[in-house]
Formats: sequence, C-alpha cells, structure tokens
Amino acid sequence: MHSYSYLLVLAAILLTTKLLGLFSRWVRLPQVLGALVAGVILGPVVNAIVGWSTGDGFFSQAAGSDQLFGMLSELGVIVLMFGAGLETDVQEMKKCGKASLIIAVIGVITPLIFGAFASYYFIDDPNSQERLLKSIFIGVVLTATSVSITVETLKELGKLNTPASNAILGAAIIDDVLGIIALTIITSFKSKDVNIWFVLIKIVLFFIFAAILGFIMLKIYKWMNKHTSRDSRRHVIIAFAYCLVSSFVAEVFFGVADITGAYVAGLVLSMTNRKRYLVNRFSTLSYMLLSPIFFACIGLTIEMPELTVSLLVFAILITIVAVATKLFGCALGGKICGYSTKECFQIGAGMISRGEVALIVAKKGESCGLMDPKLFGPLVIVVVLTTIIAPIILKILFAKDKDNGEKGPRLEDKQPA
Repeated sequence: MHSYSYLLVLAAILLTTKLLGLFSRWVRLPQVLGALVAGVILGPVVNAIVGWSTGDGFFSQAAGSDQLFGMLSELGVIVLMFGAGLETDVQEMKKCGKASLIIAVIGVITPLIFGAFASYYFIDDPNSQERLLKSIFIGVVLTATSVSITVETLKELGKLNTPASNAILGAAIIDDVLGIIALTIITSFKSKDVNIWFVLIKIVLFFIFAAILGFIMLKIYKWMNKHTSRDSRRHVIIAFAYCLVSSFVAEVFFGVADITGAYVAGLVLSMTNRKRYLVNRFSTLSYMLLSPIFFACIGLTIEMPELTVSLLVFAILITIVAVATKLFGCALGGKICGYSTKECFQIGAGMISRGEVALIVAKKGESCGLMDPKLFGPLVIVVVLTTIIAPIILKILFAKDKDNGEKGPRLEDKQPA
C-alpha cells in the first residue's frame, strides 16, 4: 500500500459512512447502522469486486488492528465512551447504582447458562469435561456487551440521560467487570497460570486508583476555575490527557477494558462546571473523525465464514439466545428494580450488542484451547446480527418517548439533583 494511500481510505470512510448514515436516517433507522454497513461495503465487497483476496485487500489492510486505522478505531471508541461519561448525570446514576448491579448480574447469568446449554450438543469432543468447559465458554462469550453501539444510538436519539440509559451505562460497566471474572474463572481450568484472586484484587485496585486520580483531577479543575473566568483550550487538553492516561492504566496495569477507564474519566469531569464546554469539543472530534472510523472498522474487519448446515443452525440458535437472554434477562432485572415495562425492554435492548468485545473474548478462548475453531465463524455472524439488531430495537422502543426521565427505579428513594 502506498505510503499516502491512507488519505484516500480515510476520505472514503468519512464520505461513505456519512452518506449511508443519511440514508439510514431517511429510512428511519439509526445512522450508526449506515456506518457499519459502510465498513462492510468498503471491506469484503470492494475486495471481491476488484479481485483482491479476502483480508489482504487495500481497505482490509487499512483497518488492521496493528496499523493506523486500527489505532484510530481504538481511539474512537475511547473518545466515544469518554463523551458518554461526560454527558452522564452522576446524581441520576447514583439512583440507578443498585439497579444497575442487579441488571448486570442477571444479564450475565442468563446468556451464560442458556448459551452453554444451547452450544453443548454442537461441540465435538469425546472428553465430556472438555466438552462442558467449551460449552460454558460459549456462554461466557455471550455475556459480553459492546455498549459503544448503544451509546451512539442513544446520543443520536437524544436519550443518553434517561433513567433507562443511565441504568444501561451503569450495568455495562459492571457487566465488563463480571465478564472479566467469568473469563478468568473458565480459563483458569485450562491454564494453571491464571489466578482468580489476583484478577479480583487488580479490579478492586483499579477502582481505588480511579477514585484517587479522579479526586486529584477535580482539585486541579477547581484550582483552574479560580484562575480563569472563561473556557479555554487548556481544559480540553488536560481532559483528553486524563482520559488517555486513565484508559492506558486500566488496560495495561489492571486488566480492565480501556473504555471503562475512559468512561470513568468522563464521569469525573462531568462533575465540573466545564462539562458542557468539554462535551461540545469532544463531540466535534468524535463525529468528524474518530467515530466514523471506529464504526466502519467494525465492518471492515468482518470476514464471513464458510458454513455447513449444522454450523448455520448453530449460528441461528446462538443469535436467538444472544438476543433473547439480554433483552429479557436485563428486562427482568429492570422489572425487579421497579422500572416500567417499556423502560425494562429499553434496558434489555441496550445490552444486546456484542460487537468487538465478544470477538476479543472468543479469540482469547481460541488461544487457550477453549474455543472450537469451527465455531468461531458462527460467532462472527452472532456479532454482526446483534450489532445490527440492537440499534433497530432501541429506535423502536425509544420512539416518541416523551417521558424524558420522570420514571425510573423505585428501588431507592428519589433525591433532588
């Protein structure tokens, strides 16, 4: 690939995602679907048309995780989640805290159990113990939630700060932690080097570190407010640096997803009086460059597998399980916490998308012998379908929703914001 050809790829991504996004809006679907379809068109379809081999074409190379667009894509989801944290009402999230925990726990248990049960008879392994472990691992893959698709859809609908949305965001963070624990437990059966207690300690230490760093950042912003009476670029630079450091430390030192670190950083800065200024600046950065690249790259990296009848049946069954267990499982958690029926299904729909998170977990299992290679293809289909289904269901459930936050969990008493 020519050293400057990435400029053409970038132009193609930006224009195609916007055009297909506008088309999606025209047919009354979330614009994020257009961005995802743009990635699919720019990747496998273009490569097939011009005769390039799958995965080695011009556009596929540009979206490789170890190359420029892979890094920009990662930065895109970090900024997206940082922005979601900035726009979150912390007081509202506090009210949803216990509810988010209950929703996340049920939203992890249900896909784990039903996913393991549904996949057990499709795994060919004479060793019954190995077969059971591999089926449980499929369930662990289905516990993953990729909240980035949900966040973009809710932002587009103007519903990012409703009670249901706050519950989704809170549950997604807890879901991430529970997913790490589940993955660690199941891989510990295959690798004696994995220590569950060490992982749990690291997770706890991350949140302690995040609280200390957040306290320091609030003090810094309080000091800056005393010495400047207007919004200035230094606020944006310091905020972005804080976001990146938090993301790096979360991923590298504590084994927690970088997007969790970014979201926590956004939550901290949402408590400053520069919140609106920061939201406006990072929204521009996100929609102009990083978000289109991130969503397009999800499509760019998709390689549809060859399927037998048995694997196609497996893909359909697991897709049904993936959608139903999150939709109804998380809705059940919401109902237990006193949300209205409509809010319950909004929460469930917000947790459906598996995105790249499920693929990362599946790759981890494949590397340690817990993932049957032939089942990886059907899981790609599950990821694609849940990524497409989630924003459509969210659009339907949030359509003409004029409640705008008056309802919510009855688990705890309302407090003034």
